[in-house]
Amino acid sequence: MSVRHPIVAVTGSSGAGTTTVKQAFAEIFRREGINAFFVDGDSFRRYDRAGMKQAVAAASAAGRPISHFGPEANLFERLEGLFQEYSRTGGGLHRHYLGSREAAVRHGGVEGAFTPWQEIPPGSDLLFYEGLHGACIESTWSRREMTPSHNPLVMKLRQQQRERGDRGIDVARWVDLLIGVVPSINLEWIQKIHRDCADKGCSAEAVTATILRRLPDYLRYITPQFSLTDINFQRVPLVDTSNPFIARDIPTPAESMVVIRFREPKRHDFPDLQRRLPKAFMSRPNTLVVPGGHMGHAIGVICAPLVQELLTRRRTVSG
Repeated sequence: MSVRHPIVAVTGSSGAGTTTVKQAFAEIFRREGINAFFVDGDSFRRYDRAGMKQAVAAASAAGRPISHFGPEANLFERLEGLFQEYSRTGGGLHRHYLGSREAAVRHGGVEGAFTPWQEIPPGSDLLFYEGLHGACIESTWSRREMTPSHNPLVMKLRQQQRERGDRGIDVARWVDLLIGVVPSINLEWIQKIHRDCADKGCSAEAVTATILRRLPDYLRYITPQFSLTDINFQRVPLVDTSNPFIARDIPTPAESMVVIRFREPKRHDFPDLQRRLPKAFMSRPNTLVVPGGHMGHAIGVICAPLVQELLTRRRTVSG
């Protein structure tokens, strides 16, 4: 973590809705006049689109899974290296993944490829990350010894790393404000199926196969992150999603509630939040619930003061 060069990270699975949260933070930055540098988690994939298809085919032939959730398909070391360097100097290397035709045109590259690595320009107020692994933790031995049914708690894993003299990958340790986006799992799958079919031209069967193939990595590398987040936003549908693979449409915000869990509830004025968020109520001492249609507003109300706090600390030290 860094006072001079803070990092805000939004982490969540593919189809979870992290892009929506990114847009809410972009509005906070615009309103507050904050010069944030945006980093996309997809840019730290190990393979471009063609290379990933080859890697998946080779792994399948060998009888083992590979997915964008796990270490074999990602550059965890470079992601942590960027966070560490930015925390220290406000700089570091980044690139773009050209995942759409629009991105390829914008950056003058080939769709499905990466731009070259380049330095972050000087002068940013903070770094903002949005992607799959903003709180990723992995020891160098975890691929051998961790199983999906026996994931240790994050702090226990860190203790085991220290005992073995093995720090491994610990992206989360560099983040100053960590936000999780965690819809109920069936809703997440519904959103992914509909998004990939609409945006990528995939069949529902192909997307379902992808979900099942990457499930072990989901349990190992995605789920444990949400034990570390400062705040989790979890959208819960109020309609039947019991079979996500046959759902004809995505539940609307009006058909859902957002469950917001705070890791340190003493830092937050819940009576004030309830006054500012219509129809909000507390379900637990650390959990606020708001209507699904108010999620963007809730992010602004809750997170803007936390971002301002980071920038106030930065100005105090720099001034």
